[in-house]
Amino acid sequence: MFRYSLLMSSKNRIILNLAIIFLLSGLVLSHKPIRANYISPEYLTNYRNELIISDASGEQIIFLNTKSKKLTRTIQVGGQPGRTSISPNGKYLYIPIAKSEGKLVIVDLNKGELLSEIKVGHTPVSLVVSDEIAYVVNKFSNDISVVDLNTKEELERIPVIREPVGAILSTDGKYLLVANSLPRMRGSENQIAASISVIATETRQVEKEILLPSGSNGVKDICLSNDGKFAYISHVQGRYQLIPTQLERGWMNTSALSIISMEMREYYHMVLLDDIDKGAANPWGVTCSTDGEKILVSLAGTHELCIIDRLGMHEKLESVESGIFSNSVINGPGDVKYDFSFLSDLKKRVSTKGTGPRGVLEIKGKVYISEYFSGTLTSVDLNDRLLSAESISLGNQPENTKERKGEILFHDARLCFQMWQSCSSCHPDARTDALNWDLLNDGIGNPKNTKSLVLSHFTPPAMVTGIRPTAESAVRSGLKYILFATRPEEEADAIDAYLKSLKPVPSPYLIDGELKQSAARGEKLFIRAACANCHKGDYYTDMKKYNVGTGEGREKNTLFDTPSLNEAWRNAPYLYDGRALTLKEVITTFNSNDTHGKTSQLTDQEMDDLLEYLRSL
Repeated sequence: MFRYSLLMSSKNRIILNLAIIFLLSGLVLSHKPIRANYISPEYLTNYRNELIISDASGEQIIFLNTKSKKLTRTIQVGGQPGRTSISPNGKYLYIPIAKSEGKLVIVDLNKGELLSEIKVGHTPVSLVVSDEIAYVVNKFSNDISVVDLNTKEELERIPVIREPVGAILSTDGKYLLVANSLPRMRGSENQIAASISVIATETRQVEKEILLPSGSNGVKDICLSNDGKFAYISHVQGRYQLIPTQLERGWMNTSALSIISMEMREYYHMVLLDDIDKGAANPWGVTCSTDGEKILVSLAGTHELCIIDRLGMHEKLESVESGIFSNSVINGPGDVKYDFSFLSDLKKRVSTKGTGPRGVLEIKGKVYISEYFSGTLTSVDLNDRLLSAESISLGNQPENTKERKGEILFHDARLCFQMWQSCSSCHPDARTDALNWDLLNDGIGNPKNTKSLVLSHFTPPAMVTGIRPTAESAVRSGLKYILFATRPEEEADAIDAYLKSLKPVPSPYLIDGELKQSAARGEKLFIRAACANCHKGDYYTDMKKYNVGTGEGREKNTLFDTPSLNEAWRNAPYLYDGRALTLKEVITTFNSNDTHGKTSQLTDQEMDDLLEYLRSL
């Protein structure tokens, strides 16, 4: 990595030695972008006259001078950096590194030195800093690490609901609101929704869960209004109760901004970001302008920035609450979430220059949007009546591989009729949205839980009942019957290549990548209980269909495909209709006759060991 002359001055030797120290510690400073692969900018932070950009694929932090639009330095961090934060005195940069052995890295911003690495949870993706405490959001250990920044110690973990992605602190610092990406509910419940966990910072206990509207999932971001009165959450709104026979008017998926009252710590309203005949698929980053007048939302699927008149929106919502405002859709406050026209005169959609907009940040009237797939930023001038946009390059991007093209297409709503959704709308991270959908491939009136697509190409047949012979055929059917589009064959081929490239995430129940002693005992019980008869091989499936007694109603005698158990810890709810909330329920409550594994005679300890093994896969 380093090239240097044999004839070095003392000063140069010192520089080289420092560079080697940084390299060995996993952190390297450079004045040119260093990346292992693509530049994939995601999170944005403001630092004086610089943007601090988290580059996911390049595993680096990029510093961009906002005046010259030039890169000033980079920091290689040896893992995917999440949302960064700066200490109140402006001296330190805090970087969560999203790995299974997650850590919080502290960097001296002036000297560019690595100061500390603090072990936190599984895949930390974001954090909030208050005084000398950092609250680190751990996506896959489903908790918040409380870190003392003085002692550089993790004090404790606060459990939250499911796959948290972001957090904010109330203005008085008394409450931490954590945005959970996915619902954790049975598929049979009346309201299936993602939630916001409210944590009292004094007791470090979850005080309550604020449920978003039923169908909410794929939560990506949360921000606080400048006056501290409201929190805004970007998410997909799945209309899973409807039979997906069309897409018009958001019949399957809509794009939403939910609003929380910070004073009451309760759900207030949800507004739709879509137009009547044009979806705003996959809302991602959300922030407020510094003057407090606008809400800025990146639309990752349609490659746009949505600019909302925040004050006008709240004035209109207050009119609804007071009974003054109504129209053909809205007859009361509860109807706002169905009205595509509610923001029609209060929002503008601006096309970004690149692809895959995610992070969004406003500085002195300029909005910067990170573009994950093009390795660029778009800046939009809010002071310009025409909202002129400019592209900023973060370096030369390598040519897209077939897998990368497929990843882009998987997230691209432009493939879809009227841009209502992309593949990732129902399969965030190519996994499950935790909702039941009544797809028409096996009749009507028999909804099925969304399956993870990881390893699906290696474990045919596809779908819960194996109705599609291969994942390849399922991809093409999805384009035709879910996106309502006829696309070139090479696009489906690329999506296949992307899905084949996905690897299971190491379980948070492993220790240093290895089974716990209890899980090792459970592995033997997995064989003894005959689970391994069907769940066999590297993918834990024999790829055959069985009636294991879990069908109900019209599905009573249905043969179900043997699912892979890889990432079983991540794919709740379970069974074809999401009836089982936990793996324990799968092999106990819904296995009374031992037709789904011989588990009824296991002792409590043996049951715990078997479950520990299943959660470790």
